[in-house]
Amino acid sequence: MGTQTDNRLRLFTPGGGKRLKLRGLRRRWLASSVGPIVIILVLTGILTAVTISSNLYGRARSTLEAKAKSGADYFSAYSMGSYSEYYRRAAQYTADFATSDSLGKTVELQFINGKRQVELSTRGAVAGSTPATMDVNRAVETGKTATFTGRDPLTGENILAVSSPLFYNGAVVGVMRYVTSTHLMDQQLWLTVLVIAAIIAAVIFLIFVSNLIFINNVVTPVAEVSEAAKRISSGSYGIQISNKYSDELGQLVDNINNMSLKISQSEKIQTEFISSVSHELRTPLTAINGWGETLLADDGSDPEALRRGLNIIVKESGRLTNMVEELLDFSKMADGRFALHLEQMDLQAEFEDAVYTYREVFKQQGITLDYHSDGVYDEPITADPERLKQVFCNVLDNAAKHGGAGKRIETRLVRRGSHYIITIRDYGPGIPADDLPHVKEKFYKGGSKARGSGIGLAVCDEIIRLHNGTLAIGNAKGGGCIVTIRLPIVPHRAHHEKEKNR
Repeated sequence: MGTQTDNRLRLFTPGGGKRLKLRGLRRRWLASSVGPIVIILVLTGILTAVTISSNLYGRARSTLEAKAKSGADYFSAYSMGSYSEYYRRAAQYTADFATSDSLGKTVELQFINGKRQVELSTRGAVAGSTPATMDVNRAVETGKTATFTGRDPLTGENILAVSSPLFYNGAVVGVMRYVTSTHLMDQQLWLTVLVIAAIIAAVIFLIFVSNLIFINNVVTPVAEVSEAAKRISSGSYGIQISNKYSDELGQLVDNINNMSLKISQSEKIQTEFISSVSHELRTPLTAINGWGETLLADDGSDPEALRRGLNIIVKESGRLTNMVEELLDFSKMADGRFALHLEQMDLQAEFEDAVYTYREVFKQQGITLDYHSDGVYDEPITADPERLKQVFCNVLDNAAKHGGAGKRIETRLVRRGSHYIITIRDYGPGIPADDLPHVKEKFYKGGSKARGSGIGLAVCDEIIRLHNGTLAIGNAKGGGCIVTIRLPIVPHRAHHEKEKNR
C-alpha cells in the first residue's frame, strides 16, 4: 500500500539533497536550439566581413584605377612627343603629386619604362628598381590597366598596385603605376571584423544564457515529475508534487498528482475489495461447510433441522454463485469481452416479473414493494433480457440491503418521448454525500457494512451504457435513495437495419 495522500514530494534541487542529472536533455536542447543560431550568426559574420573587405578593397582599387587610367591617357595624348618632353612632364607630375594630393601621403606614383624599371617615383629610394608584381607585366603585354593585391616580394609589405600602360605611336613604351600599402585598410578591416565578432559573441552569449535559463526552468519540473513517477512506480502511491506553475508544466504536474491520488485510491479500494471478497466468500463457505458437517453427523431423526440446513446450504450457494458471476462479468468488462445478446423484448413485462419475484422475498423481511405504471407499454425495445434482468435484480437487492430500514420500496415505469424510464426508490437513510459520486465505481463500498463485492453497480452501469442508456443514483427528497434508469426505444425495423448494416 502506498503512502497517505497528503504526503508532499520533497523538491530535489541542485542546491541540496539529490542532484538530478538531466545533462543529456540540456545538451540536446542547446544543440538543437542554440547550435543552428550560432552557425547562422557565424556564417552571417563571415559573409559580412567578406562583403566589407570586398567593398573596402574595391573602392580603393576603383579610385586608383581611375587615377591611373586618366593620367596614362593624358600622357599618351599630350606628353609623348619626345622622351625629354615625356620625362620632364613625368618629373613635374611626380613632384606635384607628392606635394598637392592628400593621396600622396599614402599612395606612391611610379613611372616605369619599357624595361620594367622605375624611372620616377614619389619615393626616390625605389627609383631604378624593378617591380616584382605581375601587374606591370600584364599592363605591358595586354595594353590594359592591370591590378595586383597581395604581398610585395621586394618589400614584404601588403600592397595594392594599379598599372596603366603609356602608348606612343600605338605601342606600349611605359607604365604609370600607383602603389599603396593596405596596412591601414587591413587595420580597419580587422577592427570591423573584431567589432562584428564581439557583437556576434555577445548575441550568442545572451542566447545561450537565455536558453540555459529557459531549459533549466523546464528541466527542474521535469526532473521533479520524473522523480515522482519513479517513486510512484516503486509503490509510493499518493505522493503529491508541489505545483508552482500556471502553464503546461502546471497542467502536467496536476495530471501527475491526480494520477498518483487515483492510483492510491484504487490501491486502497482494491485492497479493501480483496478483504471484503475474502470475508464474503468465507461466510457462506463456513455456513455450507458447517451445515454439511452437521448433516453428515446427524442420524436423520430431526427432519426440520435437515430441511433448515439444506435451505441454508442452498441459500449460501446461491450467494456464492451470484458473487462469482459478478466477478466474471467484471473480468469481461475489464478485458473488453463483455457483450450483449440483443433481441426484441417487452421491457414492462420483464421489469414486472422482477418486481413480483422480489415482492414475496421482501415481504418476509418486512419490506413493502410497490409498483406503479402510467399505462400498458407494448412497444418492444431492442435489448438483452438477461442482462436487464440482472440490473433490475441487483438494484432491487441493493434497495433492500441499504434502504430496507425504511420498510418500503417504490418502483415505477413510465414512457417519456423516445425513452422508457424506470425508478426504484427506497426510504432508508440514503447515501452519504461523500460516497454519492463514487457509488458506481468498481470495488467502491464507502462506509457501507452491507454484504457485497462492490462491483455490482459498476457492472449494472456498464450494461445500461451498452444499451445506450443511463443509470443515475441520487438521494430522493424526503429521504432515501432513488435509482433512475433511462433506456431508449429502438423500433424493430431500426434494429433490423442496424443488424443488417453490421
